[in-house]
Amino acid sequence: MTHAYTPGLRISEKTKIASRRSLPLLGDVLVKKGATLKAEDVVAVTHLPGKVHVTNAVNRLGIQPKDLKDYMLKKEGDSVQKNEPIAETRPWLKMMKSVLLSPITGTIETISTITGQILLREPPRPIEVYSHVDGIVTEVMEKEGVVVETVGTFIQGIFGVGGETVGELAIAVDGPDDIITADKIHSEYKDKIIVGGAFVEYDTIEKAKKIGVKGIIVGGFNDDDLKKLLGYDLGVAITGSEEIDITLIITEGFGRIQMAQRTFELLKSRAGAKISINGATQIRAGVVRPEIIIPLATQTTGEKDTGMADRGMEIGDPVRVIRAPYFGRIGNIKALPFSPQLIETEATVRVLEVAFADGTSAVVPRTNVEMIET
Repeated sequence: MTHAYTPGLRISEKTKIASRRSLPLLGDVLVKKGATLKAEDVVAVTHLPGKVHVTNAVNRLGIQPKDLKDYMLKKEGDSVQKNEPIAETRPWLKMMKSVLLSPITGTIETISTITGQILLREPPRPIEVYSHVDGIVTEVMEKEGVVVETVGTFIQGIFGVGGETVGELAIAVDGPDDIITADKIHSEYKDKIIVGGAFVEYDTIEKAKKIGVKGIIVGGFNDDDLKKLLGYDLGVAITGSEEIDITLIITEGFGRIQMAQRTFELLKSRAGAKISINGATQIRAGVVRPEIIIPLATQTTGEKDTGMADRGMEIGDPVRVIRAPYFGRIGNIKALPFSPQLIETEATVRVLEVAFADGTSAVVPRTNVEMIET
């Protein structure tokens, strides 16, 4: 049978999910293998070095670099408070004394008798890594982090912005083709993650942010509104670190696109459940997709993954097109021609034929689609 291998856009009602939770620098892991965690539990901590401030002491004091240590009131390694004297001259007339004050609260790191500079460092910044999902620790990586395993519903979106967040799942529309407008956002959605239908308006997101909604999952979004939401043109980058006070996950594409019926029904069936989402997305140079994870109430290890096994495409498989002009459209594989074909760009590539729900079909490069795991 003809196969084509491609990354899968997963939609699984019940599957085993392993989440790697790692520190940016070596630090301390706080949990042990086998521990049962809540999404809000801290699993590891580390400290990022504080910002360094350089002070040209000799210019301020009017002395020679080789004499700097003779005028210091503090030594290397000492802690200091902002505006605390750290060095001073001792002239015969007190009114001629020059005093050097610390520009920050932190630590004196280096006193150089070569350059005449003092390097001060701000206090280290603590970094905490949370479990993000309710689950069980299945692996501990010493000083690095852990792997948390959970069994639950797993859905990948096609694009997202905003980082990790956790909340209660709420359905804000009646069907997958509805538009979630500002009048549908109520105070009861505070601290929740809500599901829209085919489209969300920019004003709706702004109202949701004011109310305190943690996240929105919706079929489509206007790319012009994305620039308004971020305050800049995103360009080609990995998302997920935006400071926009909300996480947005698009399941289908840009524009008004009905959320896939199965995706909507799956989310609707888990309304009221605790949900973990992450909007991080990268299309090129290593695909990263936004994720929706809804753990089951009871967690057990060793449960078999009920999602699609790693295999190639087959006729009849559901796929989503991820490039223009059919971006975001969902269909089923109608044919998998074996021989490469010449496409509009004059490149010769392997293609497939996709049959869409409206009865139309299209021939697209195989690299322009993703498998949907159901």
